Amino acid sequence: MAGPSRQDEPAVFGITLNPLEFIRYTARTNCGECGHPTCLAFSVAVTIGGADPSKCPYLEPAGLACGGSREPDAGMEQVERGQEERDMALVAHLKTKVQDISFADIAPRLGARWSAEQPDLIRFRYLGRMVEFSKDGMRMDGDVLVDPRDQILLYNYVALGGSEPPSGEWLGMESLPNSISKVRTLSAYCEQPLARRFAGRCTVLAGICRQVGGEPARGDSSADLAFIVPVLPHLPHYLLFWDQDPEEGFESRVKVLFDRHVLEYLDIESLVFTAERMAEHLLELDT
Repeated sequence: MAGPSRQDEPAVFGITLNPLEFIRYTARTNCGECGHPTCLAFSVAVTIGGADPSKCPYLEPAGLACGGSREPDAGMEQVERGQEERDMALVAHLKTKVQDISFADIAPRLGARWSAEQPDLIRFRYLGRMVEFSKDGMRMDGDVLVDPRDQILLYNYVALGGSEPPSGEWLGMESLPNSISKVRTLSAYCEQPLARRFAGRCTVLAGICRQVGGEPARGDSSADLAFIVPVLPHLPHYLLFWDQDPEEGFESRVKVLFDRHVLEYLDIESLVFTAERMAEHLLELDT
């Protein structure tokens, strides 16, 4: 879910900037004349999305072209150190991407519920919790969703819009494109923590999977436990658990598989985050 690296950032007036560097050259008044709700959202759109920087009538292109004339103040230095601020900048940018989406059209493709009485609202479940997603924000189980990481994930899910429903054909992360580094991340933040926590406790893990709407997987599997966990309506994860066998010297092991159509619903980085979130939630439920 992190932003692109510096080498991936487009040049603005011939120099490379990230959103928090670019925002120094705006008026920082959130006037909205550029078409974005905040100066931070505009900065993300320019430096990450490639939007036209001249849409801001108060921008100082001469200062940008020569490397900038504004000195960063202490407040901006503090913002740069805050990952949450970076995440919220991305949230603001993603929020603009869903404003023109017809919720009536995309609801079936996302497995969400929509009604004509509330045309700008859809409802769907996220790890067993009810999300009310509107163009103004989102709630989960009735409370305002404030964690920017979850907001980024859900905005991406809605903005991408889905396509074909899950196929029931399962792939490992290593079979998805551009996933070499993500395989290690998935193992470190999802598979290994689950394997350690539930070693010798296969029945407990099965009960917790059921709490979030998971169902035992059908078909042959060598695993001691095989559950399909609906992280999002059209984004199930296939959780395989092999329990430890101390006498044979085998440690417990977890493998997470994804549907063949998964990248029609989320990008690869967001997908890894769904698995991390699934693991975190299952661990939280293990009281």
